[in-house]
Amino acid sequence: MELVSRETESILRQYCALLLKWQEKINLISPTTTKDAWARHFKDSLQLLPYLPESGHLYDLGAGAGFPGLVLAIVRPELEITLVEADSKKCAFLQTVSRETGARVHILNARIEAAVQSEPPPDILTARALAGLSELLNYATPWIAANPALTALFPKGVSYRTELDAAKAAGWVFDLDDWPSKTDPAARILRLQNIRKTN
Repeated sequence: MELVSRETESILRQYCALLLKWQEKINLISPTTTKDAWARHFKDSLQLLPYLPESGHLYDLGAGAGFPGLVLAIVRPELEITLVEADSKKCAFLQTVSRETGARVHILNARIEAAVQSEPPPDILTARALAGLSELLNYATPWIAANPALTALFPKGVSYRTELDAAKAAGWVFDLDDWPSKTDPAARILRLQNIRKTN
């Protein structure tokens, strides 16, 4: 894996082993992806690395099994990373991975609606397979208002164009950069900056 060192890949493989072990007891990822978990979840998360700033506080909304936030925390320890997850069992898994791999993350067991009221705005916001673009921006509205420099970095699937159109129709305006996914030719990585709402 060209994006990470051999030592870091070894830590990520340890994380993958924990994922498959816990998956037998609680549903962390889609069962259809367990056989190819490394490519479907780890490599997919690592795609965000080239588009991250050198420093800052990143929030991963609906972190689930830690994709992409916990993967990024292992590879980029200089970033401050908060994983926002409402499911306490998934938070227990995230705590276990963090403890066993030495990943420095803050795990917030809370609903997103509560987190936006209690937590300071991040510099970078990400979410994977959580909700449509409009819904994600609606969730983040208080943070966007408090930090106009906030950058949103979202991996999106085949419907990314429809999601972009829906967000614009809902009054969201932003500067957009997008790149093709390396793990799914129909998917894209979206980076939104200067995010604001016109109505």
